[in-house]
Amino acid sequence: MKIGFVSDSLGSLSFGELLDQAVRLGVDGVEVNTCGWSTGPHFDMAAMKSDAGARRAFAKEFEARGLEIIALNANGNPTHPTEPQQGEGLRDTIRIAGEMGLKTVCTMSGLPAGRPGDEMPNWVVSSWPPETRSILDYQWNEVLIPFWTDIAALAKDCGVERIALELHGNQCVYNVPTLLRLREAIGPVIGANLDPSHLFWMGADPLMAADALAGAIYHVHAKDTMLNTPVQATTSLLENGGLTDIPARAWSYITLGFGHDETWWRQFCYRLRMGGYDGWLSIEHEDMILNSLEGLERSVELLRRVAPVKPSDFRLQDI
Repeated sequence: MKIGFVSDSLGSLSFGELLDQAVRLGVDGVEVNTCGWSTGPHFDMAAMKSDAGARRAFAKEFEARGLEIIALNANGNPTHPTEPQQGEGLRDTIRIAGEMGLKTVCTMSGLPAGRPGDEMPNWVVSSWPPETRSILDYQWNEVLIPFWTDIAALAKDCGVERIALELHGNQCVYNVPTLLRLREAIGPVIGANLDPSHLFWMGADPLMAADALAGAIYHVHAKDTMLNTPVQATTSLLENGGLTDIPARAWSYITLGFGHDETWWRQFCYRLRMGGYDGWLSIEHEDMILNSLEGLERSVELLRRVAPVKPSDFRLQDI
């Protein structure tokens, strides 16, 4: 496995400073945010779309430092009912990835409105009242599957082989069954970006998810979650309080090892390897209390201790 991090983890730094810090941290590469819920501070979308020289210069900065571009990440809601620019950003990201020879694009499935004419996305997390079934039918059959059918065709035309969908709240694909449902409808170009932090707060077990998604994991975000038990006991994990009021929240994103210990992360890496995943562990630092560089340093140190690096060389003896 290789270790890297998401570029927005150091969003306040310049592009050069970001890559220099990656070298200092000793990681293998950087995953680059392009659009969506990110301003893409290290990625000039307009220039990268239109200028082959800009793409070459961008890649050269990585090569000069011995770093890899892990993937491009268009995180957001590409099926937003009133923000078509999010879907166009994903399409542009796929086109640019193809031009740069990158085979993996990370994104999210999208969350449409609940019916035609609505202006806000609608996340259904309950089977009652009965109109929830109509909402899901519209979202999946009228919006999501047609949208991803078109995106899969674009990816094929551009030479992008893997679209890694983050299992994220407020998206139609947020757990193992929904990922597998879309993968079955669209094909193997669709796979998972397995980020355990979201599964923690939704009550799933990322270790079991890694088993269930064996062969369909295309990327991994290394991010942890703190479950604030005293608050959770009275509010549940259905948390919609402000992200910055950490003590009042039932859960918050946190630096690796502060929510789940080294033993858990070692088991996670081992289960990933059991299922055939030997790719990137891309740290996404969103801890609002720890300094971003300190959080990345601690996260890299933890992953170095737990992530398998070399291929297995075990062979049964002839007896």
